[in-house]
Amino acid sequence: MTADPIDRAGLAPRYWERKRLHEMSRAEWEALCDRCGKCCLNKLEDEDTGEVALTRVACRLFDDATCRCAQYPIRHQFVPDCIVLSPANIGANLYWMPQTCAYRLVHEGRRLYDWHPLISGDAETVHQAGVSVRGATLPEYEIDQDDWEDHIIEEPV
Repeated sequence: MTADPIDRAGLAPRYWERKRLHEMSRAEWEALCDRCGKCCLNKLEDEDTGEVALTRVACRLFDDATCRCAQYPIRHQFVPDCIVLSPANIGANLYWMPQTCAYRLVHEGRRLYDWHPLISGDAETVHQAGVSVRGATLPEYEIDQDDWEDHIIEEPV
């Protein structure tokens, strides 16, 4: 697979260290995503403890080969409850967000990992580091929702 170069056109170097999330442009916001695919995994929440578990069961729109949504711009036409993460709602969504998520890290004032494409300059490093779920998911339309518990996984970090 050919490395996917990061398009940094118009992005200031290390902008995420100088700006708060709500100060970022749309392009800067979108570039923060490392394309690990973990946010597209279905999660199970324990009603008693609030603990959230990842499953290897991915959203029906998730492309396991690219670790991206196959219909990102129009995903709400197919998955109306897909969460649109924004600076306004990030605090309410931290509980389910992956530990390695750049949005979470920046919100918490932490540094991005060396494998993050904005640091490495290469979109493949997230996969090479074993942080993504590429090649490890099952489409939700193949797994009965009652069986999702059988597919709980540890977050790749």
